[in-house]
Amino acid sequence: MHDEQDLTLSFKKALQNKGFNRVDTVNDPILALNNFKAGSCDLLIIDIMMPQMDGFGLSEELGKIDNKVKVCFITAYEVNYQALRAVSPATTTSDIEYYIRKLVDVDDLIQHIEAELINNRS
Repeated sequence: MHDEQDLTLSFKKALQNKGFNRVDTVNDPILALNNFKAGSCDLLIIDIMMPQMDGFGLSEELGKIDNKVKVCFITAYEVNYQALRAVSPATTTSDIEYYIRKLVDVDDLIQHIEAELINNRS
């Protein structure tokens, strides 16, 4: 878990340095679910592999609270497209913008987030 905390802290600092005003990080999916409020986020980046609840389950539960929030999954493993389709039937195997591969370069992450936020406003 220490590695994940280091990773989320690095992402948070890099995003803040690039001008993102509000960046919240949570390494516990249950805590994230309990504290999530509708309209509080433009974009969620959720790790697929987490203790207590996987990222797909967390995304589904968060979607019940706010069905408009945009979600990207992050994973160190090959993405299981069958699982992605179960969560989002519109997802196709070529929908690479739906997930981010770890170990992602921070500049690539920022570029991806900016693209997702622009698409979210459309």
